[in-house]
Amino acid sequence: NWHAENYPGLIAKSELGGEFEVALAWEMRPAPTTGATIDQWCKKHGVGKAKSIEQVVAECDCIAVLAPRDARTHEQLADLALRSGKPVYIDKPFAPDVATARRLFEKAERHGTPMYSSSALRFGSALTSALAGPLADKKVSYVATRGSGQFAEYAIHQIEMLVMTLGTGARRVMQVGNATAQQMLVDYGDGRRGEIALVPNHEFTLVAGWGVPGNGGSHRIDQMSDFFPRFIDAMLRFFQTARASAPKEQTIEIAALLQAGCAGLERMDQWVDVPR
Repeated sequence: NWHAENYPGLIAKSELGGEFEVALAWEMRPAPTTGATIDQWCKKHGVGKAKSIEQVVAECDCIAVLAPRDARTHEQLADLALRSGKPVYIDKPFAPDVATARRLFEKAERHGTPMYSSSALRFGSALTSALAGPLADKKVSYVATRGSGQFAEYAIHQIEMLVMTLGTGARRVMQVGNATAQQMLVDYGDGRRGEIALVPNHEFTLVAGWGVPGNGGSHRIDQMSDFFPRFIDAMLRFFQTARASAPKEQTIEIAALLQAGCAGLERMDQWVDVPR
C-alpha cells in the first residue's frame, strides 16, 4: 500500500530520521493491489525481512502497524505489539467500529503500552496554526471539509479535522450525497454541526464558522500540502517520548463517526445515532 511504500523514505528525510532505522518488516499477506512480495519490498527499501510478528516485537524498539485499506485487521495485527510495552503506532483508519477502538485502548493501557493512531491531516501546519491562532478564542459551531476518495477508507481525514475543530460529543449523522459525491452531516445536539464531502479529485479544504449570520466570522483553509512530513515527524517524536500525538477521546470519537457514517450509507437521508 502507499503508506508502506512511502513511509521508509519519509522517515529517512524526517528531522528525526537520523535517530531511527526501519529495521524489520512482516506481512500478513501479499498486497492485493500491487502483487509485490515482501521480499521485493524489503530489497527495495533495504529492510530486514522478519520471520514472524514475534520477531518484530522482540527485536524492534517501536512498532508501526499498517493496514490502511482494511481497519478490521488492525486488532489481530496489533495484538502482540500492544502487550509489549513498546510504543505502537496504528495506522488509519484505527478501527472499524467504536467497540474495537475501545478494546485496543484498553489492551494497550492494561499492558502499559504507549499507543496512538491518527490521520496525517491532523498535522498539517495550516490547521494546527489556525487552531492555535485565529480559531483559538472562537466558539466554532460549524465546520465543513472537502476531500476525495471512498468513505470507508478516506473519510477519516475529514472527520479527524472536523473533530479537532468542533470537539467530541457528536450525537448523530446523516448521509445526503448522490452518485457523484458522498456527503455526511454531523449533528452534536447542542448547536454544533459539521459536514464532510468526498468529491472526485477534490483537494482537502476546511471552513470553520462561528457566531450568527451577519454577526460572526469564518476561517478558510485551502492549502494542505505539508501534512505527511509533519505526520512522520510526530510519529517519530511519539516513538522517542511515548507521549501520544492525538487524544484518546478524539480517536474513539472518530471511530464512532466512521462507524455511524458507514451505517448511514445504507440508510440514506436518515439520521443515524453515533454509537458509544
